[in-house]
Amino acid sequence: MRKDLARALAAGFLGGEWTPAGLLASGAVVLGRRPRWLKPLVNQTLSLYPRPPYDRPRELATNIRSRPAADKALGAPPVVQPMPGTRMLGNRWRLPELHDPGDLAELLGVTTSELDWFSDPRRLARSTGVVPLQHYRVSHRTAASGGIRVLEAPKPRLRRIQRQLLDEVASLIPPHDAARGFRPGGSVRSYAAPHAGRPVVIRLDLEAFFASVTVARVYGIWRSAGYPEPVAHSLAGLVTSVLPRSAWRAVPRPADEWLLDAHWRLGRRLAAPHLPQGAPTSPAMANLAAYGLDVRLTALARSWGGRYTRYADDLAFSGAAGWGTGTSRLLDAVEKIVRDEGFKLNALKTGVMPRGGRQTLGGLVVNERPRVSRHDVDLLRAILHNCRRHGPSSQNRHDVPAFEEHLRGRIAWVAQHDPVRGARLLAVHDAVDWSR
Repeated sequence: MRKDLARALAAGFLGGEWTPAGLLASGAVVLGRRPRWLKPLVNQTLSLYPRPPYDRPRELATNIRSRPAADKALGAPPVVQPMPGTRMLGNRWRLPELHDPGDLAELLGVTTSELDWFSDPRRLARSTGVVPLQHYRVSHRTAASGGIRVLEAPKPRLRRIQRQLLDEVASLIPPHDAARGFRPGGSVRSYAAPHAGRPVVIRLDLEAFFASVTVARVYGIWRSAGYPEPVAHSLAGLVTSVLPRSAWRAVPRPADEWLLDAHWRLGRRLAAPHLPQGAPTSPAMANLAAYGLDVRLTALARSWGGRYTRYADDLAFSGAAGWGTGTSRLLDAVEKIVRDEGFKLNALKTGVMPRGGRQTLGGLVVNERPRVSRHDVDLLRAILHNCRRHGPSSQNRHDVPAFEEHLRGRIAWVAQHDPVRGARLLAVHDAVDWSR
């Protein structure tokens, strides 16, 4: 059976009454006649789908083609090509009801043509080398490790659409409890606190976290949320990107040879549809994509008598003193789960930290309770002291914009974890003559 005929029959079946007589009548309209093979095909379809799969027209078309009776259709084309009428069949998180792409376009305040343009189902904007036709502005920067990070910032209209999807849809889907970043109530402190005062703390890092989340996984998230196939495809297109080849060629290679393999893997990931680093929706979607990972790593940690949390691409485990002798087996099990879930560990950032040394997670020392390190506090105090004595310009050696606000932000970070020290630093800050 031809693909276009299967799609037409699926749309026709879903648009009529889901009974043997109703499907026969719908199929006859699509075909312009009632061939002998249509009745067996209807019976075989009903045995597979006792209830109409209003949210899965593509799946229905695929299964219609696979029925034994479909072989009798040979090369018969459809006479009528109806549009499938889709609808949500479940909505456990009470998301906005989007039964078809028209509903999605209305929610976003765009036309259906504009929705196609921004979701790019034919990958026209993704494959062009003409920058004005692309939806993302690409830039790069060198990370502290020496690796190259590729940033894909959506242009204003797409950014507005993504922000609306984040606020009104994606943020309503709860991630796993172990995910402590990019969610309401989440913070670095909530990520680090469960591991404070533990004999052994393990820190791991996921390589190219956002780029590792494929469009197929994003589509699966939207389908799990209850959205019909056409809506899920549009939503997946709106929040994923493909880096044009011309943009990748402009990205420099890292200077250190030992980073080249990871850089090559990043290029492979960016060449396929992925979550772009720079889109407002990417952190929330990555959290949801890592749900299975969090479930399995939480269970693994508990089986070892330990704890697990995740902040974006940073994984943290902690356990009893006995962990020190069995860490290699635990890390092997973590690596297998991470690989099974479609991610990869960055082996260069793995750290096993016993209580005898400094245990740090997310920039906080957790040997006793989450706090900013004494070294960082002392350094900030010295900078503020010198600002007061010699003027702020003497300390802004790297020409940081809005230097006063920059230091106030660093003070707020300290105060969040140590209010007493934060108040003392703020008093020194307020005594500085920032006009000098």
